[in-house]
Order: sequence, then C-alpha cells, then structure tokens
Amino acid sequence: MALYARIAGIPEPSVFHTNEGHAGFLGLERIRALIGEGLSFGEALEVVRAGTVFTTHTPVPAGIDRFEAPLVERYVRAGLLPGVDPADVLALGAEDYEGGTPDTFNMAVMGLRLAQRANGVSRLHGDVSRHMFGALWPGFDADDVPITSITNGVHAATWTDPQVRGLASSKLGTDDATACDWTSSAVTDAELWSLRRRLRGQLVDDARRRMTAAWAEQNPGAAAPAWYRELLDPEVLTIGFARRVPTYKRLTLMLHDPQRLRALLTDPERPVQLVVAGKSHPADDGGKRLIQLLVEFSQDPEVRGRIVFLPDYDIGMAQKLYPGCDVWLNNPLRPLEACGTSGMKAALNGSLNLSILDGWWAEFHADGLGWAIPSADTAGDAAERDALEAAAMYDLIEHQIAPRFYDRGADGVPSAWVADIRHTLAALSPALSAERMVREYVERLYLPAGASERAVTADGFAPARALADWVARVRTGWSEVHVAHVESGGVDASPHVGEELHVRALVELGDLTPDDVSVELVHGRPRAGEELGETAAVPLALESHELGRPAVYTGAVRFARAGAFGYTVRIVPRHPLLASDAELGLVAVAQ
Repeated sequence: MALYARIAGIPEPSVFHTNEGHAGFLGLERIRALIGEGLSFGEALEVVRAGTVFTTHTPVPAGIDRFEAPLVERYVRAGLLPGVDPADVLALGAEDYEGGTPDTFNMAVMGLRLAQRANGVSRLHGDVSRHMFGALWPGFDADDVPITSITNGVHAATWTDPQVRGLASSKLGTDDATACDWTSSAVTDAELWSLRRRLRGQLVDDARRRMTAAWAEQNPGAAAPAWYRELLDPEVLTIGFARRVPTYKRLTLMLHDPQRLRALLTDPERPVQLVVAGKSHPADDGGKRLIQLLVEFSQDPEVRGRIVFLPDYDIGMAQKLYPGCDVWLNNPLRPLEACGTSGMKAALNGSLNLSILDGWWAEFHADGLGWAIPSADTAGDAAERDALEAAAMYDLIEHQIAPRFYDRGADGVPSAWVADIRHTLAALSPALSAERMVREYVERLYLPAGASERAVTADGFAPARALADWVARVRTGWSEVHVAHVESGGVDASPHVGEELHVRALVELGDLTPDDVSVELVHGRPRAGEELGETAAVPLALESHELGRPAVYTGAVRFARAGAFGYTVRIVPRHPLLASDAELGLVAVAQ
C-alpha cells in the first residue's frame, strides 16, 4: 500500500472503504501485499478486516455481482494474487450458508467477510440488509447482525440553486443555505414565494428550450410545433420525477388511471403539471417500454401542455429540474429503494416531497415536509398494490397538495405552503447534506476502523498474529460450546416496572476458557416465531469454573417497562479486538 500512496502523493491510508462492486477486490490485493511482508493468509485477513469499511448499496439480491466460482478460480490461479491460495479466496465469496447457491462467488458476501464494519445507506436499508445477509450470522437475531446504517447525503453546493444561496446571503448572512435559520422573519413569505416562482419559471424555460432542441435534432429543417412555446406554465403546481428507470422505480405508476391523471392535469381551478426525466439501461427493454408509454401519453393534445418527458437527462438538466419543482414524486416498491437522493436535492431548494415511505424518506418524513404515500404491502398481488398506491397518490394530490398550493391570501402568497417551504429548508437541509453524511462515516466508522487497524498492526503485526491464532482456536473448539442448563426466577410472564429477572446458567466450554467467551442474558419483546425484537444483552458474571464441571454464570436484569417479554442465554466469542459479539458468526443459545 505504501507504494500506491507514494504514487498518488498522499499519506499511506489505514482505512479502506469498499462496496459490493469490483472495489471489493481491493481487500484481496491488500492481503497479497501483507502476505508478501511475511504474514499468513489468516493474519493478513485480520489486518485487512480491521481497517475496512464495507457499504452495501442495494436491497435487491439481483443488484449484487455474483459469478460462477470456477471463473473466479481461473483468474486467481492465473497469478493474479501471488502467494494467495485460490481456495482461501473462493471461501471469502462462497454462499456456503442456508439459502445460498453452491459454486457461486458473491461480491457482497466477500465484502462483508473482508470488513470488520459494514453499513447500509438509510435506516430502513440497514434493517433490510440485516435480514438480507442474516444467513452469514446464523443463530443471531436480525437486530444483532453487524450491519449498521449511515444515510446518504448530497453535496449542497452542487444541488442548491444559486438563487437560493443568493437569498440566504442577502437576508440571512451566509450563502450556505444549509446553515441558515430559514424560520427567521428576515426572509418574508413574499420573498420566499417569489424565489419559488422564479425557480419554477427557470425550469419551464429550460424545458421548452430542451424540447425544441430535441425536435430540431430529430427533425432537421422542420420547425418545432407552435405549442412547444407554451409548454408548461410557470404559475401551475409542478411535480417532478427523474431517475433511472428500473421496474421497481415504477415510472408509470402515475399513468395507472389515465382518466384520473388527465383530470388532475386539466383541472380548471387547480391544475397540475408533470416534468419527468430519466434514462433506462441500454439492455433494459422493460425500462425503455415504460418511457415509451409515458411519451405516448404526453403527446395527447388534451394534456400535452401539462406533462413533458425531457430527453437526455444529465446533471445540467437536473440542476434546473430539482429546484424548479414544487413537489418531488418518488413511488418505488417499498423496500427496494436503498436510499434515493433525488428528493434530497429537491428539498435543498424548498421543494416538498411526495413519496412512498422508503429509503431516506422513511426516516425523515414529518408533518410540514411533504406527504407520505401509504404503502399497500399487504396487497394480494402487484397489480392490486399498484392500484391502491396510485389511488392514494391521486387522492393526496387532489385533496391535500393542490388545495394547499392554490390557497392564496390577499397578497397572492400561499402562507401554509410557504410555511412548509421554511420548515423543509430549516429541518432537512442540514440533515441531507453530504457534510452530515461524511461526518457520520468519520465518527462512527472511519475513526473506529483506524483505531482497530493501529491495534492489530502494532509491534510488527503481533496482535494480528495472536488474533488469527485465537480465531482459529475458537472456531475449532466451538462445536463443544453449549448452554447446559438455565434457572430463572423473580418475575412472571409479564413483569412490572422495577422487577428483576434472576438467571443462573451452566455452560460447557470444551477446550475454551471463560476468557474466550461472553455469556449473556438476552431479553426483548417477543416477535413472530421465536425471534425477539428491541433486544438488549446483559453480561452474566462467572460464579465458578471447576475442572471437569460446567462453568456457572449468574446475573439479573431490572425491567424499565411492563409487558410481555422473552429472554434467552447465549454464549458468544469475546476478544478485545472484535468489533461486535456477532463478528465471527458463532453463537450457542440455550435450547
């Protein structure tokens, strides 16, 4: 690694951040380099794990790179990683767990096994990931799977329109719109509303220009239709939708009931207009068909002035689109949106969100920031789900969003709507910025990973060597570890606040010692089956450990709330260089 750092002209890194894509192979190259310094594969693996952070970016198994194991083996055997046994490489990515596919090399699985710390990209995605990859930690409840979450953010300087920054500078003293007090009376409702009207007008002008240019490119020498000059209306409630077009994003959910949509677009008193942009993958025929359906609808003479699909979606278009929309629409199939950032970019400019409670919106939605489209998760099939969620979306637009937008005072300002703009700018801008995201990565993952890397590499890698030996010994001896007996008392099935549950457990450790393990009382709220939720683990104290007899552990937990509870006693490996109880995927639970 030192050579690469010198070439790049930067200090030698100690923390490496990868994802489930090809960046994951970085860990293998680091192992190769460490083996070249005299470490074994197991020792090098502990060094790499200590300093690696892995982020999974998809809640969809199909979104993860998976290869046939013989293909990976062929390249490894070709000398790609001198000194590394191909069998060790294949084991890192092997789906050798319940539900896995034999002879498959999974890039996400390799990433998780090469990293001591892992995360999803929103709170909901973290939960989805803990269930999705839970088989790697058999015996642990989903809440204990060592995958946390750090919600994505966006670069505010890029995605905040210059006019928003200009108002912040002139009225609030800084052009950092994420650091302003937008609730201040220094900015009047009229000024905020005037800003939003200018941004909407800017988008309308840009859309007309782009559509005219696209026509000229496709029809050389022919004048664009006259109605292009009046495409969209700078005074009409504008809803935006732009993204890649995989099926789960449901680009055409808005077309589910064409007559209902047509009525919203052409309402004589409270009209709505839609600006849509996006791209499909060149090989995604389904995505191309969705775009085609939308374009066909937008050509209907009755609605063509109220809905437009902008071609050639790029960052330049996006920088006008996000600020110019009054409402940002997002309607993926929950929970298939890992995070999503388009709605964040819109919110930085005072746009309100209308979205399924998925990705980032699931944790940030609140009154005054926009609207949540109810998810029909229990629908009988996809068609019923689409119908229910589309109907809910139409209802929100017709009965809540449009009336709020068009409810104007004597000064022509929609005061309730402007209050929501203020709240969005004040509450969401700081939280959605990349600055917040990076700070979380540094504080919660990078600094701990750096400390772990320094700990295992001290004294010429002596701690890494000792840790690798300990891991091998614990894995070898774990089959003999089990909870032999548990005694409990002090409470009934539904304890009162302040009562204590006392536990005495007898455990067999085989060739391991009490220093190798932690015996814990795990308690929580009963869920479906035997799973516990909202769990907490309380270490039990070693009472006695006589040669040839089970070790005795005791402890108690005081209940802070009443109601049904469940508990068990478990044994997990314990070592000061482990980052979590579940890290090795080894656990023995009382039966």
